[in-house]
Amino acid sequence: MSITQVLGNLSTEDFLRHYWQKKPLLIRQAMPGFVSPLSPEELAGLACEEDVPARLILESAGERPWMLRHGPFAEDDFTSLPEAGYSLLVTDCEKLIPDLMTLVERFRFVPDWRIDDLMISYAPAGGSVGAHIDEYDVFLLQGLGTRQWTIEYPPKHTSFVPGLDIRLLEQFEPTEEWVLEPGDMLYLPPGVPHHGVALEPCMTYSIGFRAPLVQELAAGVTDRLITGMNQTARYGDSDLKVGSNPGALSPATRTKLRGLLHDLLNQNDAVFDQYIAETLTERPVDHAAFYPENEPLNSVALRDELIHSGDALMRTPAARLLLVEAVCPVLAVDGQSIALNEETLPLAQLITRQVFFDTRELSAVIEHPAAAELLAHLYAEGVVQWRPNALEF
Repeated sequence: MSITQVLGNLSTEDFLRHYWQKKPLLIRQAMPGFVSPLSPEELAGLACEEDVPARLILESAGERPWMLRHGPFAEDDFTSLPEAGYSLLVTDCEKLIPDLMTLVERFRFVPDWRIDDLMISYAPAGGSVGAHIDEYDVFLLQGLGTRQWTIEYPPKHTSFVPGLDIRLLEQFEPTEEWVLEPGDMLYLPPGVPHHGVALEPCMTYSIGFRAPLVQELAAGVTDRLITGMNQTARYGDSDLKVGSNPGALSPATRTKLRGLLHDLLNQNDAVFDQYIAETLTERPVDHAAFYPENEPLNSVALRDELIHSGDALMRTPAARLLLVEAVCPVLAVDGQSIALNEETLPLAQLITRQVFFDTRELSAVIEHPAAAELLAHLYAEGVVQWRPNALEF
């Protein structure tokens, strides 16, 4: 399926121009014939595993209204639930089941560094997580059953009910309503109040997009600037003059101190680009469990395995990669940058362009020993992995 089919009759350019971060969009049969690759029972089984980010939102099935519970869960947690009044949500599903990247990659008309995760939710008939607001862009793809979505657009209410485990809107006045069937999809930009209610047992696939707080971006870049500066440099004032008030910061001193900070921030664009890319690719602490423990292979052995085994490599879904193509190109990987040259740049271009690597293309770009060494390094770090058996949906 091509990317344009995911957006119905819209081109990616029209979608980005008229809808992205601007207004909601309903796309009927965005993925015609879509069949959920996971069953509700398989999702519940996943939620019972260690290190799986799973939540149960108990609208009326808990000790108090809208109670939130975190996994891992046990089988008894599900068998003891009533027939209604709850929702199960599992985030980072594409990191837990790497082949789900075949679904996520349909949305790569948005840059990789903006893609956060694939969340899969299940709810019995009547199940809901309440009327709420998300601070991120999201595509809500119906995977099983039917769900009624209502939205309030333009948004009018942003205050929340106090004292609950989750953030629910105090007021919600729907302006539009749809029923989504498998393959239908609703796009919502940040800040749009919405409410989904299962009309029958249903599963929804939510592809969410992150956007860094400017404060976080500034902190990451300035931390790197500070780390890279001369750690022993100290302010000096051999040109000190007698001032009229020893308790005042003189104009000359202010100018000198400002100059020190300007020098720190006055880096060339290449340095800023590298530090921005490193900041955007920083690995969250809780993502360590999503990386494979690859069997150690040197560059020659890895290349032989790739060529002769018939297996294919893919990018590890949790890994964050960004290519900065400039005079001195770098590949940012999980918060660290790797300098590239004419031998290694083609490999970096391929592994950032593709999610599932074409073996013939990959073999061609690692013919040079330096490129083969880089791939072996990324393999050893778990940034790339062997592709598991393909899912069908």
